[in-house]
Amino acid sequence: MQIKPFKAFRFNPAIVGDVGNCIAPPYDVISEDARFQLLEKSKYNIVRVIKSTDGPMPVLHKVAQLSDGDVESIPAKPQKAKDVDQYTRAAGYLNQWIEQGALKQDDEEAIYAYVQEFKIGTETFQRHSFIALGKLEEFGKVVKPHEQILAKPIVDRYNLKKATLADVGLVFLLYEDEKQVAEKIIDKAAQDGPLIDFTDEMDVRHQLYSIDDQKEIKKIASMMKDKSCVIADGHHRYTTGLTFAKDNPDMPAAKYQMVAFANTSQEGLIILATHRVVQNLKNFNLQKLLDGLKKRFKITEYKFDNPQKLMQAKEKMLEQMHSELNAGKSAFGIYGANGAFYVAVLTDRDAINKAAPEMSPAWRSLDLAVLHKLILEELLGIDKELLSKGENLQYVKDTPNAIDDTIIDVENGERQVAFFTNAVTIKQLHMVTDAGERMPQKATYFFPKLYSGLTINKL
Repeated sequence: MQIKPFKAFRFNPAIVGDVGNCIAPPYDVISEDARFQLLEKSKYNIVRVIKSTDGPMPVLHKVAQLSDGDVESIPAKPQKAKDVDQYTRAAGYLNQWIEQGALKQDDEEAIYAYVQEFKIGTETFQRHSFIALGKLEEFGKVVKPHEQILAKPIVDRYNLKKATLADVGLVFLLYEDEKQVAEKIIDKAAQDGPLIDFTDEMDVRHQLYSIDDQKEIKKIASMMKDKSCVIADGHHRYTTGLTFAKDNPDMPAAKYQMVAFANTSQEGLIILATHRVVQNLKNFNLQKLLDGLKKRFKITEYKFDNPQKLMQAKEKMLEQMHSELNAGKSAFGIYGANGAFYVAVLTDRDAINKAAPEMSPAWRSLDLAVLHKLILEELLGIDKELLSKGENLQYVKDTPNAIDDTIIDVENGERQVAFFTNAVTIKQLHMVTDAGERMPQKATYFFPKLYSGLTINKL
């Protein structure tokens, strides 16, 4: 993978104040409530760019440099609402912030070390990555996708890139280096103090450091030269980059994408599960589903009749799921608000082989492949067309309260049935991508998410 340093645009604390108030999670995990909260944190929050809305533009400002060095904002004539869509609006914010000095470009080219410190239960982890420009490669030996993508988000991200001429969010690529060349350089860079240091609402600490020593940059670039990478997160952004580069052959900068690279040979690379919750199915019947499962799965039932026993039954379900995973079996937890949790363990392995004969053994061994093919498609009728519409299946990332919140939703009748899943392993990820295949949509949840707004790459 060919990489190079760049001069990032970063939020200028002299103008914006606390830079932590200007950073945001990636666009695709920001709910409407979270968007409003981010908008309130700062008038410079990057959510205005990565998840903008239609409507009249705010008044753009011209910037005058006064003799004493202060910056004066001079109101300019606003654009008419009818001339502004969400992408023009996003570009307006980005350009306005650059004009005002709220976003300032670094003087020297650098690679940026990005360290995230977080907890899983009571254990503390650190995940090291570095941000650089990666040369865009068609999917194949050098860059491998790992999950399916949808057309709508690609159109959305393409329109944003076309309007802003910038990379405002990070693509997350994984590589393998047992020697940990980059990690040693990152640790050294951390001794000079962070460019950014803030803790988000999920108690994840984000730190950004500059690696501007040319010898260190060359060491990282040399290490990456023969590496192949797997896309962990940002499939739609990477695909957008490929398309944009093809559409702009005379723009050299378009051939590169802003990427965060993380080594799989580190303890801080954590994958959590993404659960599936069914909703809005006509004539759904839980007992009919359970009866259908018994033909190919062994079903274990954990009954309860009060809140305390509910929690105990839930824990027993999760314990069995993890035990089955360790034994190499495909297993799911199921909850349908009938006073019991269930664990379904696949006993008819030939069923998934027949359901997906065109796929590799690695793909067919995935729990999610079994869930999607044998249960969602065959038993519930949620095929690829319905999946693309997004009306019948909700993806729930395994955050601390996710399972309990999902149980409440099913109890209240807001959802019909929940399928709890084990997390995909790094080994499974490599096996599927090495076979040249992609996992089902939303197969992995790399925790924590890479935040947007730490660095911006203007084309």
